[in-house]
Amino acid sequence: MEKKKKISTKQKILNEAIRLYNEFGAHNITSRHIAAELGISHGNLDYHYNNREAILLAIYKQMREEMTTSIKEYTNIKSSFEAFHCFLVHLDKFQMKYRFFNLDVLEISRGNPEVGSLLKKTILQRRDEMTNLFERFIAEGFIEPKIGTGFHRLRHTIRIVITFWLSQRELLSGFNFQEPGEMVIHIWELLIPYMTDLGDSEYKRLISEYGYYIDEDSILS
Repeated sequence: MEKKKKISTKQKILNEAIRLYNEFGAHNITSRHIAAELGISHGNLDYHYNNREAILLAIYKQMREEMTTSIKEYTNIKSSFEAFHCFLVHLDKFQMKYRFFNLDVLEISRGNPEVGSLLKKTILQRRDEMTNLFERFIAEGFIEPKIGTGFHRLRHTIRIVITFWLSQRELLSGFNFQEPGEMVIHIWELLIPYMTDLGDSEYKRLISEYGYYIDEDSILS
């Protein structure tokens, strides 16, 4: 029987911080709250992370690593549209896992210069990854070549939707489009007008096979 990997104290602190931040907001939770929930002394927690900023930086580094690993995994999938769909589905769940960060990203980045600096680097990295993906869309015949430089604006619009999806859902809680997978649907609808017949066929195949909210384990198996 395979033994479960022991979770380090540092990881336990991050896991508990994420849970509390998601429930109450990062600005309402101190390191003492986290220590109390874990049943450890504040001095023990302080030994690993000496302030709230250090915890937030460690969480963001974890987020960045997780997403980078997922993007690399999905780019190995056979078609660019399929890679994009699987990425969006993962992102839909990823945002909920780190809900607090997506809701308070501006406040966190302004109050934590190290997070803010790393976030800017990440945005540039994701921009380049998205550019490469759009170039694959065109090369594989899924998107009309005539889109030309227009895809830069489209790519930017997709980034805006991703960044502020949870914020609008929180503020417009009485409106429609609150179900899991709605962000994925909205982003695909931005691409539909630019699809070729081949792209439309591939898109319909993906939705028929996977839907908009799917089990990621089945994607990578």
